[in-house]
Amino acid sequence: MTLRLLAVMLVVLVSSICGVARAQMPGGPPPAVGVVKAATQSVTETSEFIGRVQAVDRVVLTARVTAFLEKRSFVEGTEVAQGDLLYELERGPFEAAVQQQEAAVADTSARLANANIQLSRAQSLLSTPAGQRSNVDDATANQRSLAAQVMSAQAQLRMAQINLGYTEIHAPIAGKISRTAISVGNVVSPSTGPLASIVSQDPMYVLFPVAMRAEMDLEKQYADRGGLNAATIAIRLPDGTMYPQKGTIDYVEPSVQATTDTLLLRAQIANPPNKPPQSGQPVDRPLVDGEFVTIVVESNKPVTAMAIPRAAVLSDQQGDYVYVVDGDNKVQQRRIKLGQSTPTTAEIASGLKDGETVVVEGIQKVRPGMQVTPGPVSAPASPTAPAGH
Repeated sequence: MTLRLLAVMLVVLVSSICGVARAQMPGGPPPAVGVVKAATQSVTETSEFIGRVQAVDRVVLTARVTAFLEKRSFVEGTEVAQGDLLYELERGPFEAAVQQQEAAVADTSARLANANIQLSRAQSLLSTPAGQRSNVDDATANQRSLAAQVMSAQAQLRMAQINLGYTEIHAPIAGKISRTAISVGNVVSPSTGPLASIVSQDPMYVLFPVAMRAEMDLEKQYADRGGLNAATIAIRLPDGTMYPQKGTIDYVEPSVQATTDTLLLRAQIANPPNKPPQSGQPVDRPLVDGEFVTIVVESNKPVTAMAIPRAAVLSDQQGDYVYVVDGDNKVQQRRIKLGQSTPTTAEIASGLKDGETVVVEGIQKVRPGMQVTPGPVSAPASPTAPAGH
């Protein structure tokens, strides 16, 4: 069994060596590669930052009174409208308290009405021999005391009505509601903790830290347009796709983070649903509260720079490089320095000359000094593609 295994391994090894030898034999056709011409063009520079999506409004729902939780009126994970009824607590004890306070108001009001009559009678008798000043004073004091008791009873009635209103918990804002933390049938109180939370969905904030030097550069770029509020931002989602909506910067933190020398910026951007919402079903939106995204801040003035497709740029321990095809169709390795770049376009700061031919497709097949057959790329990059960090 061992000798057979060794024989098989020897055959595989010999076949591999022969294949490599055949691949290295001269006389084969040069590999075909896709190339583009390095050209100076007008590009819109961009700056990229890592940011986090944040809901504009966030509310934590809690119970304001102590009572049994009788009903939950929403579907977890769906969107609710402002004013929607979410929870219903036991109402009986609070309705009884309201009735009790209504009775107290009626009682003190009746006694106040009688005190007003007694005061009026005492005042009318004061001008006759039967009248006494002390009777008027006593009637006045009693009338004022009962008036105060009426005010107190009315205040207690108002408090009982407020507590009765707390047995219904409505949505204070529109947004997506979380799962419920307390099941129906449990006693809830102000000390129970959050019942659920609601986060608004449209629009959304995007917060991102910017180094002070970069922030100052952006301020200079947009100085003639009113400052950073005029800057337009785009978002690259975690899957690499660009979000179709654009946003604007609406807030700049007044203090710099001492440990990182960065300034926090905030932009606001629309977050419409991906498809028409259906009642009782979760609404799918592109941006999610707490999500990490890439913020792309576009320059307001295009610049002239040399640009090539980003796919042509390779990197190793010494830095970035490209493969250039000379006039004899031989490949040369050329070290370059990048300016700003995106996943599709690379801005070349140095290392290439206008008009040089750069390999974009078939890079894995070429080596320095190799003869190739250049041809156009299958899908040329758009010359107007913006460049970014």
